[in-house]
Amino acid sequence: MKPASGTRKPYIGTTRSLVLALDVGTTFSGVSYAILEPGEVPKIHGVTRFPGQEHVAGNSKIPSIMYYDAEGQLKAAGAEAENATIVAEAEDEGWTKAELFKLRLRPKSMKLKMNGMRLAPLPSGKTAVDVFGDFLSYLFRCTRSFIIDTHANGPALWHAVENDIQFVLSHPNGWEGAQQSKMRRAAVYGGLIPDTDEGRARIRFVTEGEASLHACVLNGLAADVLQNPSGHGFIVADAGGGTLDISSYAIRGTAPLVIEEIAPPDCVFAGSVFVSRRARQFFGEKLKNSKYGTSDALDHITKRFDETTKRLFRDNKELQFVPFGSPLDKDLSVGIRGGQLKLTGAEVAALFEPSIEAAITSIKAQIDASGGTVKSVWLVGGFAASPWLFSQLQERLAIYHVAVSRPDTQTSKAVADGAIGFYCDHHVSARISKFMYGVEYLREYDPKDDEHVARRHRLFEMPSGPKLLPDAFDCILARGVRVKESNVFSRKYCTEVTNLSTLSVFEVEIWCYRGGDTVPKWIHRSSEDFSTLCYVRADLSPLAGSAQAKQGKNGKTYWTIVFSIEIHFGLTEFKARIKDEPSTVLLLLCTTRADTGRRKTSQTALRKTTSPSCPLLPTSTHLVPSLRRHRATPVLAARVHRCTRPRAFPRSPVCQSPSLAASRSSARALHLPPLVHRGTPTRASRAS
Repeated sequence: MKPASGTRKPYIGTTRSLVLALDVGTTFSGVSYAILEPGEVPKIHGVTRFPGQEHVAGNSKIPSIMYYDAEGQLKAAGAEAENATIVAEAEDEGWTKAELFKLRLRPKSMKLKMNGMRLAPLPSGKTAVDVFGDFLSYLFRCTRSFIIDTHANGPALWHAVENDIQFVLSHPNGWEGAQQSKMRRAAVYGGLIPDTDEGRARIRFVTEGEASLHACVLNGLAADVLQNPSGHGFIVADAGGGTLDISSYAIRGTAPLVIEEIAPPDCVFAGSVFVSRRARQFFGEKLKNSKYGTSDALDHITKRFDETTKRLFRDNKELQFVPFGSPLDKDLSVGIRGGQLKLTGAEVAALFEPSIEAAITSIKAQIDASGGTVKSVWLVGGFAASPWLFSQLQERLAIYHVAVSRPDTQTSKAVADGAIGFYCDHHVSARISKFMYGVEYLREYDPKDDEHVARRHRLFEMPSGPKLLPDAFDCILARGVRVKESNVFSRKYCTEVTNLSTLSVFEVEIWCYRGGDTVPKWIHRSSEDFSTLCYVRADLSPLAGSAQAKQGKNGKTYWTIVFSIEIHFGLTEFKARIKDEPSTVLLLLCTTRADTGRRKTSQTALRKTTSPSCPLLPTSTHLVPSLRRHRATPVLAARVHRCTRPRAFPRSPVCQSPSLAASRSSARALHLPPLVHRGTPTRASRAS
């Protein structure tokens, strides 16, 4: 099979455009791009010249570091920040060094083991999003200069595309909607896009695992797998500075090339930077009684270890040396002679071991999750250049009859190139859900159930009579389910209100459960297994005219509003919308907690019953949220009916409302927390 560039279709747009892929790595970063000319096949280019690297030809990566002064002003970034003059000035002026800042955006569910060391403080007046945005801005300026200086008629080219540049931002497999939201806000902060719906729509996201897959296809890696797809799976292992991103795929078609995920992707903090952190800790203990045990000396020795020993290490039976000083540096008691620190091969191997074990564990889990179909591993990323990591993966995976290979091209730029391949080729058609997703509902109270009795102090009674308990969990999509991009999971709801004037912005909270494959009965808000994935909001006020008045339990009038919630789980970015029946899109706004900040949500509930509001489906669930106006206005009761069987619909465009953001300050919101069940919670069916 030809590489993707040989089968890529011509660009079908009518005007020239530009797509940039910005790969901000934990330790190193790079940029790739493609100029999209109408009728021509896009070609991927890399930015190979950055400030401070003029003497190095063809270097496509720069260090992910920056210096800020005391006022929080950016003074140097990338390769320039490693210049000896800049380093000296930073020390004299007391500048703050920002490094490993990408790790600050990680999900709280991903624990960071720093071996007793902590991330350096952020610059004055800066958040993690601000720092990330500053670095995006720096990469963008460097890319602009490179394109203008490199391409024929560069200034005219840039002027033609600068107002509609498309961006692809890559991120670790373990990042979710909240992290994508932070990255989008960073792009706005860095001036890459305007803070408008149109501007935000110019940002796309791709996991580092999927970007690496496209890079492997692009470079013809493991061509035998692509030429002879026999149902065997393969793993793309992106070993970077901070994370190991492990993804499993299988070929489903060759003309055109179609690839699907066959196991939930994994992400672990075990990249090359953690080898360095362990080395820093090891050197501190080894040299604590030596004059070389000062903080500055340890930092310098660790830096030299990174640049030499760590990159070249390949045999745990040979002595290793870290060259860090002059021939006059000597301390035989700690193994220093002629400016070199002597280490045994076993000592160096021990620094790699936790990362290697993490990689093996993750890959083995992928093999098991795929049903043993995986037969090969493609190793890419900056850490993939380590001879020791590569040889150990080959040796330890041989018992599973899995072959390990890596490209002979520059593996460190795989993510940036692959992100452009993702934009142009889009080979992956289906993905596997990593976690369980659902909503909170109110469960109908059962006085014979001990769990219910223990929660009776939280009973919620509706005007029509039912007594309900909050905090029940209803699964919409289970973990490990294959979901195509064209699939949409739909749930039907209706809400009962006692005052039609309360119909305004309705909000649904989507929950993520990470605790395994068994559907939990209740949401435990203090547990790390539960987190808010996003909020979906819609303006229900247009439905007031079609509402039917009914009499409640105590003779009070209420109105029933029917609508559906549709969720796209098969994309690289989570999307959802709320629709009127049968097909009118009311309003979509899918936001994460990072968008909205910390907020209080009202209690809601669901219970199963037969409902005339859902004639197409035999069962439904009552979702009883409290209706709350913004800015602490009075609370009203409402009821929501939800059909319990999700349905798959053909893919349709997801709409966003440009007007909602402006109206939020005065909008009256319906906050929707939980749902209810009579019996075992329903697991979402697999979309066909």
